[in-house]
Amino acid sequence: MTSPLVIFDLDGTLLDTAPDLMASLNHVLGLNGLEPVTFEDMTWLVGQGAKAMIERAWAHHGHPSSPEQLESAFDAFLVHYSAEMPGRSQPYPGLIAALDRLEAAGMRFAVCTNKSEGLALRLLDSLDLTRRFAAITGGDTFKVKKPHGDHILGTIDKAGADRTHAVMIGDSVNDIRAAQNAGVPAIAVPFGYSDKPVTDFDPDIVIDHFDDLTPGMVIDLIAARAGRG
Repeated sequence: MTSPLVIFDLDGTLLDTAPDLMASLNHVLGLNGLEPVTFEDMTWLVGQGAKAMIERAWAHHGHPSSPEQLESAFDAFLVHYSAEMPGRSQPYPGLIAALDRLEAAGMRFAVCTNKSEGLALRLLDSLDLTRRFAAITGGDTFKVKKPHGDHILGTIDKAGADRTHAVMIGDSVNDIRAAQNAGVPAIAVPFGYSDKPVTDFDPDIVIDHFDDLTPGMVIDLIAARAGRG
């Protein structure tokens, strides 16, 4: 029997990282004389990696930026963020129990994030979670990143899994669109960092809590997608 692969987005899905991302972003904004952002801002700032987050925040403040300024700000962000890791970042409620439940049913896991692979690995290492994943890919692992479907397909291949036996779990339009572009069932969570309701992105199913994530749900979604294929 082929083991299903359950792929997780990182920020806003697997881990609640907003407090630490916001702290490091505000550190960089302060260095440039700009006002801090709030948690509400994080819902639209997060999703394309730290460099894009800084660029979006600067644009929000009307702050002009050259490639050199952006790179310098990115370096300052990385220093601050890495020094504080894991900070207040932690798994969402019910996640660890869900991993245990799915693993007991023979399922494997991967992470597919637009965060840089190095930062993702360091964060997961700091929380002793790396060992749970067959593959961890970031926005710089391949030539493309979410919402491109090949980011997910590459993650599946790196995990040594079957492309027809995988599901993607995420909190944003990038996650859901990437799953759809890859032909993989999409499970959405509404507690992450999306500036729009996740139902707007037409995921296959929405779970309000990781307590709702069961082996049966994963198997049924894979079977339904196979039936439509």
